[in-house]
Amino acid sequence: MKTVAIIGTFDTKGEEFAYVKARFEELGINTLTIHCGVFDPQTMPDVPNTEVAAAVDIEMSTIVEKKDRAFATETMTRGVEKLLPTLYANGRFDGVFSMGGSGGTTIATAGMRKLPIGVPKVMVSTMASGDTSPYIGASDIAMFPSIVDVAGINSFSATIFNNAIAAMTGMLEHVAPKHEDNKPLVAATMFGVTTPAVQKAQAYLESKGFEVLVFHATGTGGKCMEALVNGGFIKGVLDLTTTEWCDEVVGGVLAAGPDRCSAAALNGVPAVVSVGADDMVNFGPWETVPEQYKSRNLYKHNPTVTLMRTTAEENEQVGHAIAEKVNMSIGPCAVMLPLKGVSMIDAEGQPFYGPEEDAALFKTLKDEIDPAKAEVIEMDAHVNDDEFAIAAAQKLIDLMKK
Repeated sequence: MKTVAIIGTFDTKGEEFAYVKARFEELGINTLTIHCGVFDPQTMPDVPNTEVAAAVDIEMSTIVEKKDRAFATETMTRGVEKLLPTLYANGRFDGVFSMGGSGGTTIATAGMRKLPIGVPKVMVSTMASGDTSPYIGASDIAMFPSIVDVAGINSFSATIFNNAIAAMTGMLEHVAPKHEDNKPLVAATMFGVTTPAVQKAQAYLESKGFEVLVFHATGTGGKCMEALVNGGFIKGVLDLTTTEWCDEVVGGVLAAGPDRCSAAALNGVPAVVSVGADDMVNFGPWETVPEQYKSRNLYKHNPTVTLMRTTAEENEQVGHAIAEKVNMSIGPCAVMLPLKGVSMIDAEGQPFYGPEEDAALFKTLKDEIDPAKAEVIEMDAHVNDDEFAIAAAQKLIDLMKK
């Protein structure tokens, strides 16, 4: 029988967790209950909160005496981060399930993020709408909006809980056959406006015996790729689409954080880096564009995405950020510059065509990249030209052979 770890604040939501535990067991799933609240549980858990706190060398009496909610949440979060992977490694559970508000979600998902990708993870939360990136990060957590607060069993909450329970049960009982493939893994980054390049490069790499994982450069995609590189899964990185740096520098909505482009550099993973979609900053619907940008060159990509053309000054900042990361490389690296445009809409006759803006980006990279760390290759081609895509893919293969 499979076992699900049920983690949560059994002091404040004992009734709800007792209900969930009973439903799992009715469905033939064993349970391992973990109490991460501060006070005495309403129902006795298998793993007490003292064990969670002890994982980070804190006594529960210290937490109680402080009467500081922030300290308690921070401590139990760190405890769950430490304890949950240990319990999983020891074979105590096969999947993890939780429910809660902002505090419970913060604590439980911190531990979920420390588990391997593929381990079933379900979080029923009042926070499961809007920006869930602080909870999901680069993990594969499935978040269910609780609709009503996790406060008692009623016609609404019971429906949501049971759907989430059924989803977890399905993931535990119906495990897909493992995808066996001994081909070396290559990571590639893609955006809608660099799709032709990445698809061409992907096909070329696959024809040469590589398995290609494509990451959508939407902030989360970049973070996921960096996490897998840091985890040692990736043998080469085809980072054709570094547009997340535009959002990081200018303040768009799809930034991947200040560590983007760091993983391959610091781990010595061969990488080809380019400037795909570095002509744009992403915002939400047209009306959400910040007031100071309303007079800029804007492009309605779709009803929920508005793009803003980067300026020469912004491109210099993006170039500086990329160069800084490339110069951290301890392994083979090349930077490839498509001189005829960096996206579908940065081409002659297109709305973001900007030779001066692109030139500022290219110049910064050429001036600031240390030639001892990476080769800079200029091509008189557009990023989506077949010749550029194939050249980038072949260059990565060459670097991986070193």
